[in-house]
Amino acid sequence: MSDPNMKKTHTRLRRRVLLAVAISAVVLVVLAGCPARTPPPTPTPTRTPRTLGPTDTPVPSPTETAIFTSPLPTPESTLEPVETPTVSAPPTATASPEPTATPTPQATPFPPGPASKLGLFVSRNDPRIFDLLRTGNVAVVKTLEYDSNFVAEIKQVSPDTLVVARFDLPQIDLSTLTDPEAAAREFADKLLPIATDPGRLASIDAWEAYNEPVPSDGEQMARLARFEAERTRLLAAAGVRSVIGNFGTGQPDLALWPQFRPALEAAIKYKGYLGLHEYSAPTMQHGSPQDPLGWGTDPAQTGWLTLRYRKVYREYLEPNKLTLPLILTEIGIDGLVGNRPGPEGAGWQDFGGYWDELGMGKDAPGNYTEQLAWYDASLQQDDYVLGGAIFAAAASPGWESYEILGDGGVEPFLKQYLSVHPVR
Repeated sequence: MSDPNMKKTHTRLRRRVLLAVAISAVVLVVLAGCPARTPPPTPTPTRTPRTLGPTDTPVPSPTETAIFTSPLPTPESTLEPVETPTVSAPPTATASPEPTATPTPQATPFPPGPASKLGLFVSRNDPRIFDLLRTGNVAVVKTLEYDSNFVAEIKQVSPDTLVVARFDLPQIDLSTLTDPEAAAREFADKLLPIATDPGRLASIDAWEAYNEPVPSDGEQMARLARFEAERTRLLAAAGVRSVIGNFGTGQPDLALWPQFRPALEAAIKYKGYLGLHEYSAPTMQHGSPQDPLGWGTDPAQTGWLTLRYRKVYREYLEPNKLTLPLILTEIGIDGLVGNRPGPEGAGWQDFGGYWDELGMGKDAPGNYTEQLAWYDASLQQDDYVLGGAIFAAAASPGWESYEILGDGGVEPFLKQYLSVHPVR
């Protein structure tokens, strides 16, 4: 049934596993070659299984032993000639049929669709990253590895992929940022010798500053805005663009955006970008009208974690003519978000069992890719969104449960998904 609140219904990009029919056929073959027996009572399941479990091979019932009649007379007999009875041959046991191997179910591929806006968050160089880039449909790469040869190869393999780099900085305490302009000059002095290297300058489209700053009030937001405005200006003077903000999931308070106006104006003037992070858990849909596992993509819908960016643009940026290109520099499943249902966990790998309980089945990598595809379909509806970087490809130590690379992970599903979308 359609959601009455939705103006448009998006067809869910589900992969169908045709397993039940194959298993049923195998069971029929086995049972056809075996004598009937009375089955034991079927236990009541605790929940309805999505796929059939293994079926015991029926054991043929033992055949009753024939009674042999002796041809010799008994003492009470009259010694009359006795006709020799015909002795039946012992029954031959019915051989059990050879078991037929259960075929491995094949996932239905994702169907073709519009150009994807999904991208990758990269912690280090890994050859498997380039397998995804060769699809020609990776929208953005956010990288902590800014070796000039590495970023040059990204552009060589996928010229239209937007490359964003982050300079390693400690977490900022905005309460101590008493001179934002001086802090911006100090930042520029450290970054520009790196960013203006010819190889990096040709391959990296923009640079971030502090990661996930958390302003607690309007004054702190205003200080951050002054820092971002000045560092954007200084970098632009050297031909380097900036991604401002880079706020964490659910941040900042929507009421604080007016204090960030100086940074937004500077980014617009110097052709920069706004950066935001959007995670959710236990599903990507949590905190949105599609919670917990809806697949609709109504462009009017917003969220508090994923799709929160729409609140920012619709409630503040667009009405104040401050719309600028948006890069979601981190996206995905993150169990560290607060006030959520579901089990304890961190990255997507910790939630496969929970998704199975919701009815998605046991294919956790494929199930995660489906949630990313749902989010991608929403991003495609907003022209100002340039891309969203999935955290993480080649994850750093300590973040292994977020890893998407590897044959047993998200990588093969994501590669197929990207491959059926138009090349960027």
